[in-house]
Amino acid sequence: MILVTVGTQLPFDRLIGIVDLLAAQSGEPFVAQIGDGAYVPEHMQWQRFIEPVEFDQLLKQARLIISHAGIGTVLNARKVQKPVILFPREAARGEHRNDHQMATIGALEGREGVYIARTAEDMATLVSRDLVPPGEALLDPSHEALLNAVVTYIRELGHGRR
Repeated sequence: MILVTVGTQLPFDRLIGIVDLLAAQSGEPFVAQIGDGAYVPEHMQWQRFIEPVEFDQLLKQARLIISHAGIGTVLNARKVQKPVILFPREAARGEHRNDHQMATIGALEGREGVYIARTAEDMATLVSRDLVPPGEALLDPSHEALLNAVVTYIRELGHGRR
């Protein structure tokens, strides 16, 4: 199963549309958290928002995670040792207020278990490959409490609890 997420704060119809077309061509199930976007997927299971407990279960079950370039998803993928494909929002397309997600992929590109797609073609190529997950040695056990606190904080921001 491939888990797709746009995070909890903004819709990302371009990403969901690209992945929906890939899901139509794939024999593998896709599950997506699509947020408040206008695009409604036809070829994958989806929810607007997935509750944290269910989302954690899906993260563990997934073979691969596809996401906007949100640091919360990157941390979650690393925590469950799953490869993640990041597809950044672009300010010029009105997908975000600035291009900080471009800076995020610039900082993360080349790290084990993190893959960058800038186009639909990049995404198709990466999804068809058996991607290497992040190594366990990259997650220092002493940082797990901090990682959990950051992930919880980001989730609470998305649900308007902060």
